[in-house]
Amino acid sequence: MTAVLFDFSGTLCRIESTESWLRATLAATGIRMEEPQLIEAAAALEIAGALPGGAEPSAIPEELAGAWAERDLHASSHRAAYTGLSRQVPLPEQTLHDALYDRHMAPAAWAPYPDAAHVLAELRQREIAVGIVSNIGWDLRPVFREHGLDQYVDAYVLSYEHGARKADPRLFSIACAELGVEPERTLMVGDSRTADGGAAAIGCRVHFVDHLPVDARPNALLPVLDLVDNAELPSV
Repeated sequence: MTAVLFDFSGTLCRIESTESWLRATLAATGIRMEEPQLIEAAAALEIAGALPGGAEPSAIPEELAGAWAERDLHASSHRAAYTGLSRQVPLPEQTLHDALYDRHMAPAAWAPYPDAAHVLAELRQREIAVGIVSNIGWDLRPVFREHGLDQYVDAYVLSYEHGARKADPRLFSIACAELGVEPERTLMVGDSRTADGGAAAIGCRVHFVDHLPVDARPNALLPVLDLVDNAELPSV
């Protein structure tokens, strides 16, 4: 292997809990909620799937179907989809819905998995190129910079910047082209067999990790260091 492509959410980093997300937004805006109402609202937001990178929505309201389908293709659709889901839940102030969306893009809302920095640093030491390939509707680069991971990344390929989303082979081809590597010598690491597994269509090898809370997945990325040296790694 001469390169490794990584997914972002659920692979290298994980979003905070829905309750933490709501608490942080309330603190930033100075809006108060009584504790029982806060807990109830956080649970409802979780069911609604209003936190990007969090739980999937239990249902997509008909009026949001278009924005949801294009959420990873346009920044405006991403915001419309998730603020629309948030608005399914009554909150003390309407301004909270946009404030919640803004909070999820803040580096403080994301935590790298415990082994992420070590694995990325080791790949850099081995002169293995690293790319990020993400289905996303906003610029995640500040998250990487804030957590000290940007220094290990050679290319970012984000769906909304290219008008295509995984599992579209084009995104993986773009990443390989930007890194100047051959797909057959590239490993894709992600948490979605459907989306990230699309890399196999251009000849990349694929390795999957589980999308778990940060404290429940301390070392799932470590096998990547062995896999980059294994030419016999099976494709999906």
